[in-house]
Amino acid sequence: MTATTPKARGIEEVPLIVEQIDPELERRKRLPIGAWLAGGWMVLIMGAALLAPVLPLNDPNAEVASIPKLAPGQEGLIFGADGNGRDMFARLIFGARVSLTIAFTAVILALIIGGLLGLLAGYYRNWIGNVLASLFDIMLAIPALVLALALVAVLKGNPAENEGGLSGQVILIIAICIVSIPALARITRANTMAWSKREFVTAAKAQGATSGRILFREILPNVLPAMAYITLLGIAIAIVAEGGLALLGAGVDPPTATWGNMIDAGRQDMDEAPFIMFIPIGAMFITVMALNYLGDVVRTHFDVRESAL
Repeated sequence: MTATTPKARGIEEVPLIVEQIDPELERRKRLPIGAWLAGGWMVLIMGAALLAPVLPLNDPNAEVASIPKLAPGQEGLIFGADGNGRDMFARLIFGARVSLTIAFTAVILALIIGGLLGLLAGYYRNWIGNVLASLFDIMLAIPALVLALALVAVLKGNPAENEGGLSGQVILIIAICIVSIPALARITRANTMAWSKREFVTAAKAQGATSGRILFREILPNVLPAMAYITLLGIAIAIVAEGGLALLGAGVDPPTATWGNMIDAGRQDMDEAPFIMFIPIGAMFITVMALNYLGDVVRTHFDVRESAL
């Protein structure tokens, strides 16, 4: 779009260049209020989880209430007490510490392993890529919860023979990590295949760049937004998976507080004290919703096209 200045005496008209602003691009650059709220919740819950040992909280495994199933607000307990008289608020914060640690660690490990395998499968269009793609499809064909239960059962083994073995948290991290790898790898593979056809990759090959340099210097930076998007969704799924495994008796051994263990313990008191179950469900729901919303913000901001995935 051009404009001209008023014609003055002895001066010719000079065209002025007016830069057009793409409203869609400007809209994507602005973070919506929901993103700030979701980010604020994640900062709050993660900060509380990290600082749980130094916060003025009751022992999450100690009986502090005069009676079990104490209603919220009584005896100075914000969220009341569970069926064993333990402080629900303290258990919620310490439970967040364990549940978020399991989810974040498992998905980050899966991102590193699955991302590397996805890059290799998408870049190499030979038997290497075909074998890896087939492996991803086989793992995705197995129901994730069934695979996670099987892995937990194998890793735990016989409790009598597992003295000094892996802890419950480590077992869950390994199981959820293995279950998460194929989805993250497939997303990375699809994006790698799309970016490896671009002109700058062809130019890098023509200049004699090695495959490693092309993968990690040319392709990986462009694939990272899609990987970040699916990682946030993966963490949300991992939090739910920890709760599901706890309900099936394959979670962290009690009395360690996790959101899944709290939900499982509250089932038997559903009629008399439903708050015991619904408080950790509410925390899990808000956290999962925040992670999903932040994932959508990343997808929109970086224009991650799901049709290419």
